[in-house]
Amino acid sequence: MVGSRRSNNWGFPRWGGYDSSREAVNVRICDRHNCNEPGDCPAPKSPNSRDRWYFCEKHAAEYNKGWDYFEGLDKEEAAARAKSERAESAGYAEAQHYGWAGSGDGSRSADEMRALEVLELEADATFEQVKKAWRAKAKEVHPDVRPGDEEAAKAFQAFQLAYEVLRQAEERREWKG
Repeated sequence: MVGSRRSNNWGFPRWGGYDSSREAVNVRICDRHNCNEPGDCPAPKSPNSRDRWYFCEKHAAEYNKGWDYFEGLDKEEAAARAKSERAESAGYAEAQHYGWAGSGDGSRSADEMRALEVLELEADATFEQVKKAWRAKAKEVHPDVRPGDEEAAKAFQAFQLAYEVLRQAEERREWKG
């Protein structure tokens, strides 16, 4: 009788007895053909539909690659909408490494996209292309080349900042990779 009231949960950490079991957890697999990664990123099957595909992060980025949330808006309207939505969702802000990137293919943040725009590069530009564009643009407006030109100094600072944003992003990618 005394043994029946005793717990099988002993030791540290408290594990259950040998006869206890843990059931297998169902993991949803990516809906992309021949992909065996966990499918934890829902995507609508069609506009205004409740049906969803469930993709892994890689295939969700591929699925959303051509989607543009700001399609049909001019630059000012797009900026106003982005600002209002940032203000509305500020309480739900996630850490950068958990959030989806802004380029549409999941590879670049909104800051990186703005930096690429300053350097007049496409979203899929490699870091070598970034360096080449930065050097060319910085040489044109460098303070040593144009002393006393305030506009050139501002442009040089913008190019420097854009390069630093993209360089740091590249370093983070290399560190993760």
